[in-house]
Amino acid sequence: MQQRLLPLFLLALSLIRPVLAQKPNENYKYHIHAATSAIKIDGVMDEEAWQSAEVASNFYMIQPMDTSYSRARTDVRMAYDKQNLYILVVNYKPIPGTLIVESLKRDFNFGKNDNFLLFMDTFNDRTNGFSFGANAVGAQWDGQQHDGGAVDLSWENRWFTVVKNDDEKWIWEAAIPFKSIRYKPGIMEWGVNFSRLDLSIAEKSAWAPVPRQLASASLAYTGVLVWDQPPPSPGPNISIIPYVATRFNRDFRRDNAMGRSLDVGGDVKIGITPSMNLDLTVNPDFSQVDVDVQQTNLDRFELFFPERRQFFLENADLFANFGYSTIRPFFSRRIGLGVPILFGSRLSGKLDKNWRLGLLDVQTAAQDDQPSNNYAVVALQRQVLARSNFRFMAVNKEATNFNSEIHQNHSRYNRNIGGEFNLASANDLWAGKIMFLKSFSPGVKGDDFAHAANLNFNKANFFWQWQHEYVGSNYNAEVGYVPNAARDGYYKINPMIGYLFFIKSPKIISHGPRFINTTYWDKQRQLSDNEMVLVYNVNFRNRGTASVWTATNYVRLLSPFDPTNFGKERLATGTEHRWRSAGFDVVSGPQNLFTYAVSGRFGGYYANGTRTNFNTELGYRFQPYVAIALRSTYNDIRMPAPWNRTEFWLVGPRVDVTFRNNLFLTTFLQYNNQADNVNLNTRLQWRYKPASDLFVVYTDNYLPENFMVKTRALVLKFTYWWNV
Repeated sequence: MQQRLLPLFLLALSLIRPVLAQKPNENYKYHIHAATSAIKIDGVMDEEAWQSAEVASNFYMIQPMDTSYSRARTDVRMAYDKQNLYILVVNYKPIPGTLIVESLKRDFNFGKNDNFLLFMDTFNDRTNGFSFGANAVGAQWDGQQHDGGAVDLSWENRWFTVVKNDDEKWIWEAAIPFKSIRYKPGIMEWGVNFSRLDLSIAEKSAWAPVPRQLASASLAYTGVLVWDQPPPSPGPNISIIPYVATRFNRDFRRDNAMGRSLDVGGDVKIGITPSMNLDLTVNPDFSQVDVDVQQTNLDRFELFFPERRQFFLENADLFANFGYSTIRPFFSRRIGLGVPILFGSRLSGKLDKNWRLGLLDVQTAAQDDQPSNNYAVVALQRQVLARSNFRFMAVNKEATNFNSEIHQNHSRYNRNIGGEFNLASANDLWAGKIMFLKSFSPGVKGDDFAHAANLNFNKANFFWQWQHEYVGSNYNAEVGYVPNAARDGYYKINPMIGYLFFIKSPKIISHGPRFINTTYWDKQRQLSDNEMVLVYNVNFRNRGTASVWTATNYVRLLSPFDPTNFGKERLATGTEHRWRSAGFDVVSGPQNLFTYAVSGRFGGYYANGTRTNFNTELGYRFQPYVAIALRSTYNDIRMPAPWNRTEFWLVGPRVDVTFRNNLFLTTFLQYNNQADNVNLNTRLQWRYKPASDLFVVYTDNYLPENFMVKTRALVLKFTYWWNV
């Protein structure tokens, strides 16, 4: 018996050791001291405080290979006073006179810009933090980090930055108010890392070394920011963010009358502690939020569109990252869907080093046949081991004025409770999750739960994943996102394995295969779906990529389905469909002014039909002021009668004009013949003060066949960020 247990013990020990291991880069220390003089944010290193500050240099290359020092010299200095954390970075150009940027657009595309980024683990927990940075012409980047390093760029706050550029170098200088970040009072060490991307030599580097297969944002590999004394308390931290919005709209399909409205509302942010924040909102308005990029839907299930509304974004991972991408008990876009939000509150942040708490309560108005609903969410997270955590969530949706005769298509309540364990090893090579969820709905009992688990291993040359899911036939998450629940309950497995060969070549850095299998069974354990994909990837030194793939598919329909999603005949339940397909993907390197990404798919489809698909994204930049992009999707579906031939076009040209790094004009046109619509959205944003904006948003919707206007709207919105 002991002989049989010994191998199991050794296996468990081998898995636990990397989870409990010490921080990989704890010997990389930067000592920060109080500024010895006043600092002016002007991109000029002429203050005495910068002359006496410690310098972090000798960056390590991450990509294309992580085995040497960086060829691009970078010098970093930091300091602080009672109000702000300061950083000044001198980015020397390895090729004098070069500059590769997309535009002055805020929260720019990381891979298309020369940039410098700061990552701060302000609780030293290797899980949550903040990121700030800029590209080489001064476009700002700020985001909140979660789950070990993922960066949510939708998060915004007040801070100050300037970039100065010449042929030999570009200098980034910034002041980050302590009021704008969250941190534990009294702590003397934060995690910190500095990341540099220089596209002229296609090199990504970092001060504290990071393995090439991981993002430079990985908080597992931060060094240590050592304070000479505890960071100062931010003091009273209350921000009031009112808005005034006026709206003009006309529906040409109805009475053609002009509608007018004036809305007043806003948000309040209250720092309960330096690590806990209370957000309040009254009559929120989201008219300035970027329009969703439309998608051609040839799937049997609902498409996903990310949350962009500011109120829901701080510490959003506490709420949004519970579960999996297709099993979410809470999805904030369900709130205010087609009805106005009256008011809401969110309490979120750290209770101490190990505990995080999130509380949300939102009230919506009644409209037409929809009742007024209250949404309440509790999220609790406990960190364990080095970087892992347990999470608990409870979600309650309750109609506050429910009438069974009026609200026949809506439920009186829906509730979800769940728990999960998230594994993240100290060296970021192992990750995984195990999760259980249960729902409560009126008159429903039994088989109302969901379970899923996965385990991932990721080294530079070898990576694999195992994932399985079970969703009960009565599991219901009305405030969540579970598109596959339409299968009326299912079992699923999703294994993946891949390998990369690294070679010495002037153009190619690595290449290798990847195999992915996705299989579904119904509640009777009968096969309903199977897809097997074999991909071969090539990664180029200029950061371009190429791949070819082949796939086999099997589908047994569990409900009637129109394979065009265009209102045509539906295939019958129980019919079986098999096909093969192949395709390619090519993405150019970002160095040239003209960039492209092209993909294609060729092969079979439902009912012995065929489907040909092309996706293209073409870009051209007149740096740094104008970036033009043209995205298009073409589908050619050929099937027997009564479907015959169906062609879908989705075309979306976009022009971003950045007059300065605080004045932006975006024009986005989307033609979608599946939705029978042409949408034009033009947005002018003037950031006249940090986090304070004036928006002018113009929107048209047209009929594609004759460009007759269906609806038209003009919005003027003024916001002001006022620190009390």
